[in-house]
Amino acid sequence: MAIPPSYADLGKSARDTFNKGYGFGLVKLDVKTKSASGVEFTTSGSSNTDTGKVNGSLETKYKWAEYGLTFTEKRNTDNTLGTEIAIEDQIAKGLKLTFDTTFSPNTGKKSGKIKSAYKRECLNLGCDVDFDFAGPAIHGSAVFGYEGWLAG
Repeated sequence: MAIPPSYADLGKSARDTFNKGYGFGLVKLDVKTKSASGVEFTTSGSSNTDTGKVNGSLETKYKWAEYGLTFTEKRNTDNTLGTEIAIEDQIAKGLKLTFDTTFSPNTGKKSGKIKSAYKRECLNLGCDVDFDFAGPAIHGSAVFGYEGWLAG
């Protein structure tokens, strides 16, 4: 039996059929590349032909495989900066811990998230703690799989 998908990914392929690639009035370009040193670069841009609004983003990702660490830095045209640090399969097999922060210099808004995911055969658990000015919020999810059936 394979590891079931996360709760957010249940039905993703069906949603993508209707949502991905059908942006009427929207021109979009996504580019991914990887340097010789292993740093991954992802950039995307979109233009709404109806409103004239243009958006862009740049993401750099560095993986330190021997320690299971991934460092990700994100920037976009809304002047929001993001940093994500993840550690996977080091504390326990199947456990991934992530610390995700965002900062908007224009507004001074800051946010942080601590995410955890545990994947084993027939089980996918997740728990996120979102720190915001309104107070922390906890989100939990679970997906169980048995003989091709999924419940979450």
